[in-house]
Amino acid sequence: MNMEAGNIFTAFLLTLAAGLAMGIGSLLSFTGKKGNNNFLAASLGFACGVMIYTSFVEILPEAKETLAEIFGEEKGILFAVGSFFMGMIFMVFTEKFCLENKEEEHDDCCHSCNKNSLYRMGVMTALAIAVHNFPEGMAIFASVLKNTALGVSVAAAIGIHNIAVGIAVSAPIYYATGNRKKAFGFAVLSGLSEPLGAVIGYIVLKNYLDETIFGILLAAVSGIMVYIALDELLPSAQKNGKHHTATYSMIFGMAVMAVSLILI
Repeated sequence: MNMEAGNIFTAFLLTLAAGLAMGIGSLLSFTGKKGNNNFLAASLGFACGVMIYTSFVEILPEAKETLAEIFGEEKGILFAVGSFFMGMIFMVFTEKFCLENKEEEHDDCCHSCNKNSLYRMGVMTALAIAVHNFPEGMAIFASVLKNTALGVSVAAAIGIHNIAVGIAVSAPIYYATGNRKKAFGFAVLSGLSEPLGAVIGYIVLKNYLDETIFGILLAAVSGIMVYIALDELLPSAQKNGKHHTATYSMIFGMAVMAVSLILI
């Protein structure tokens, strides 16, 4: 597959934009009142809807179509479905080995409710999300190289998710230290692992990127996004706000993404 330099540059810019969206989330965390979680719940629910809709309506069908053209209808679907669940399994292991400390620190914060534990939670969250964002950067980059419109959809979905994640990283550090620059810095640095993942992924995989690899990567990306939505975003939204706030925001996120995909 021939890849023009323009496509590579566009892929990098979209990946960078999605990563920097965590900075937007950080800024938003400074506007809300402490203890008022409705905005956070709505943001998480919205991001959940965006990611689920994009995964099932745009990314997974594209992966199935690509793999079906190569292996035939039946085998192509099997490869796509298998890659979808492999993406989920990958996230299970990522969370088990990389996000475990974040959850422990969160529990400490809930029980002790002091500034030190809040600060530790924020820092550990930032480090964990940096690892978490790495494969997402590769996902956006590969999606853009496969299909620019598809890549824009993936970048938009992950970018919206990163706004909510930026709030989660920045808010505890800000509440613990009162230092907006420090809270913002942690969120942005954590987000920059996304374009870093794209660059490293491209360097490692550039000699192997063909239609088969793209199809498998897209299916795995859809699994990763659905897992994030169901395991992280929706439970967090329901925990931080009213149940219906999370649900209505999720539906609204799906509607916004549906309209945007029609317009692209």
